[in-house]
Formats: sequence, structure tokens, C-alpha cells
Amino acid sequence: MRLHLRGAAATLCLLPLIVARACADDPKVEPGQWQITSKNVINGAAAPPTVRARCITTEQAGDLKKTFGPAVGTVNSTCKPAEFETSGKKLAWRLECRGQMDMAVVGEFSFDSPTRYTAAVASKAWMAGSLISDVTTDVEAERIGECQP
Repeated sequence: MRLHLRGAAATLCLLPLIVARACADDPKVEPGQWQITSKNVINGAAAPPTVRARCITTEQAGDLKKTFGPAVGTVNSTCKPAEFETSGKKLAWRLECRGQMDMAVVGEFSFDSPTRYTAAVASKAWMAGSLISDVTTDVEAERIGECQP
């Protein structure tokens, strides 16, 4: 009996460390103003990089799937719910739509630190079985300060 109690006590003592380690690996971003640089390749042609600012609120920073997940806005197509996977400091998702236009979109975000992330998003669209759009976007983002009004 005494041996079982020692094992249980040791497990209870280690539990906070195990939970802290698991939480430390969850992807995180800090709220604030972010500078986002995107590089697109559209049907094989590279477009000039774009740089834009984005304010990420505390609420958005707390829900990475909603903040960095796919936005669905299709006409005459039906999309399955997005499939998400988190592993370490990565968030990956996949979205498929079928209908007048079929689409497949995948994204992978790597949260290098709470103030920096990179991402790769690839989308393909078909109509009547023919590929009509093939777009890849590489993203680099860094927090640059507090949100601007």
C-alpha cells in the first residue's frame, strides 16, 4: 500500500510539469500590430511581394484556428468543415469545396515565437475538371508594436 501511495504522490508532483510542457508547445501569438509580407505565385507567375499591417486583438490571439484558419465564401459550391491539426508550434488546416467550382486549400502556420510566424498556403480550383487556378502564398509576419488606431 505504501509503495502505491508513493507512486501516486510522484505522479501528482510531476503532473504540473507535464501540463506546463504541453502548454508551452501550443502555438501562441501576442496581440498587437503585425507586419505581414506575402509572396504569391499565381498559375506559375510570381507576383511582387505585398506588405501590410494587421492588428491582432487579444481575442484573436486566443483563438488561432479562427484567426488563421480559412475564410469560406463560395457561390454554388459546398465546403466541408475545415480540418485542423496542431502539433508543437504548428497549425495546419485543409479545406475542400465541391460544386460548380471545386477547390482544395491547405495552410500551414509555424509560430516560431509569440512575435513571429511564417506560413504557406496553397489553393487549387477546378471547373468542369480543368484546373483554372493554382496559387501558393508564402507569408512572413512579425509583431512590430501595439495596434494603431
